[in-house]
Amino acid sequence: MIGVGDGHHIYMEQSGRPDGIPVVVLHGGPGGGCSPMMRRYFDPAVYRVILFDQRGCGRSRPHASVDQNTTWHLVADIERIRTLLGIDRWIVFGGSWGATLALIYAQTHPDRAVHLVLRGVFLMTQAELTWFYGGGAGAFFPEQWERFCAPIPPEERGDMIAAYHRRLFSGDLPMEMRHARLWAGWENALAAIGNDGRGGEGPSEYARAFARLENHYFTHAGFLERDNQILHNAARLADIPGTIVQGRYDMICPPTSAWGLAQAWPRADLRLIPLAGHALSEPGISAELVGVMDQLRYAQH
Repeated sequence: MIGVGDGHHIYMEQSGRPDGIPVVVLHGGPGGGCSPMMRRYFDPAVYRVILFDQRGCGRSRPHASVDQNTTWHLVADIERIRTLLGIDRWIVFGGSWGATLALIYAQTHPDRAVHLVLRGVFLMTQAELTWFYGGGAGAFFPEQWERFCAPIPPEERGDMIAAYHRRLFSGDLPMEMRHARLWAGWENALAAIGNDGRGGEGPSEYARAFARLENHYFTHAGFLERDNQILHNAARLADIPGTIVQGRYDMICPPTSAWGLAQAWPRADLRLIPLAGHALSEPGISAELVGVMDQLRYAQH
């Protein structure tokens, strides 16, 4: 556990080769937490793999806390970890919200990122939030969208993020848990292309952290200064190479975001995976990511 100030302590772990090529893994959500499965994309004989749970989630404490928890706190935490471990430059590997954070970190500290490996690109724009929480994705999964909307009175459904915010931060723990499971369930149902739409429910404590943190960040538009800020600042990535692995049928983060990013970032290599959705566990996406990391092992020497 690392004390990062503001009352937060974050969980961090290392695996692989102590003197290997350093790679920091940024998990999704916000609020998802890291897992041992995230180590499997890196040859432990080659890479020094750094995983950590972002503020408020996973094994970090206080759990489900949104106090002093913004994108800029997380960028500072990444730098704190890098400095603490004595790493000069590293590969930054992230998917979904982890890709968002990787891009913002690289734009803030371009001299520290040697390569970005991104999966399921999310640019933290209002258009993306409207797609997922305004009925766009719901047009493909109407039964799940109906379930997500059901506890919200019709007069509040014009802004589902705000409606869920009132309930996820109500101070009524049973209400928070109930709506957290629905919030997480809506996303889980659409994650993989092979899903039948039913999804699944994780532990209530996990769902509460995931839902509260995600909703908190989305309510505040990722704490960015302007909409579409990442593409606006794409020139800051000019000297950083990147690889984007994107599922063709990603319902959570549609490929248009990855495409737009690749157009604005000449050093990016966009790889669209056919018959794949959003999840890191998609066979085609996993295989491509392993292949990317195997290629980078040679490029870094």
